[in-house]
Amino acid sequence: MNPTNLRYAKSHEWVKLNGDVATVGVTKFAVEQLTEPTFLELIKVGKEVAIETEIGIIESVKSTSSIYAPVAGTVAEVNQAALDNLSLVNDDPFGTGWLLKIRLAAGANLDHLLDATQYEAQIAGH
Repeated sequence: MNPTNLRYAKSHEWVKLNGDVATVGVTKFAVEQLTEPTFLELIKVGKEVAIETEIGIIESVKSTSSIYAPVAGTVAEVNQAALDNLSLVNDDPFGTGWLLKIRLAAGANLDHLLDATQYEAQIAGH
């Protein structure tokens, strides 16, 4: 079950909002589809991103997937621990395996993202 306090992009990123800062990660479903991640690259702090622009790449022995910005804003922080230890993303994608934090652009919100129930319905169709 996906946490109900998060919002979800159709491209399998999750968002947790704290004030005007959105913590972003990839969902457990996405990690399971990749199987064991072997490489992670993320956009640099200070970069401005628009919704659905590529903010990173995650690779496994099975495939390579792009990670997309679920919100618009400026990258405020990158999770160096996850870059150094990919098992965090694999073992705890909704916790210590978060990827980056984005300070929302003026007027940005999460209204376009799915709630947990909607996301569950989407992945049930896979």
